[in-house]
Amino acid sequence: MQISPQELARVAAAEAPRFDMYTGIHKALRAFMADTLVAVGRMDPADPAEVAETTGRVLQLLGFCASHLEHENRFVHAAIEARAAGASDAIAHEHEEHRQHIASLGELAGILQTAGDAQRHALATTLYRELALFVADNFRHMHVEETAHNAVLWARYTDAELVAVHDALVASIPPDEMMVISRWLVPFMNPLERFHVVADMRAKAPAAAFDAMLQGVRPCLAQRDWDKLSRDLGLPA
Repeated sequence: MQISPQELARVAAAEAPRFDMYTGIHKALRAFMADTLVAVGRMDPADPAEVAETTGRVLQLLGFCASHLEHENRFVHAAIEARAAGASDAIAHEHEEHRQHIASLGELAGILQTAGDAQRHALATTLYRELALFVADNFRHMHVEETAHNAVLWARYTDAELVAVHDALVASIPPDEMMVISRWLVPFMNPLERFHVVADMRAKAPAAAFDAMLQGVRPCLAQRDWDKLSRDLGLPA
C-alpha cells in the first residue's frame, strides 16, 4: 500500500491527538526483534548451552510474532474491512508471507538446536541472515500499518471506537502472553507513552496482575525511567 507525502504529513500531524493502537506494540516488536537478532549474531555456535538458550529466544520471538498476526487479523483488520473493504488486503497478504517465514525460521532454529558440532557454525550463520531478512521486512511492514492503516482507521472511526477495538484485543490475550508483551512494551516506550500504558493497565487489570506486571518490567527499566514512572503513577518512593 502506497501513501503520498501529503498523506504522511497529515498522519504525522494527527498522531498526537488521535488514539494509535499500532505504535506501542510495534515498539515492543522492534525491540524484541532487534535484541534477538543481535543475540543470534553474537552466539557462540561451539557452545551447546548458548545455542540452546539463543534458539529458545528465537522461538519465543516467533511465537510472539505469530500471535501478533492473529490479533491484528482478528481485531484490527476486521475493523478496517468493516468500513473500508479491501483496505487491508495488501497487509493481510504480507501476514500470510510472514506466517510462512515464521514457520521456516522455527524449523531452522530447531535444526540448529540438535545439530552436531561440525554443522552448527554454518547453520547459525544461515539463521542469522534469514532472521535479519525477516526483521527488515517486518520493520517496513509495520511502517505501512502505522501510516496507511492508521490513516484509514482515523478517517472512519472515533477514538472511543478505536479504544473499544483495542480493549477487546487486549482482553483476548492470555496472562502469560501479556507478561511477555509487557516485558518488551513498557521498557521501550518513551516516558509519556509508558505512563499512559501502565496507568491504563492499572485501571483495567486485576490488582494482582498489575503488580506482577510491574515487578516483571522493573528490572528491565533504567533507574531514571523507573523513577519517572513511579513518580507519575504516585507509587511509594
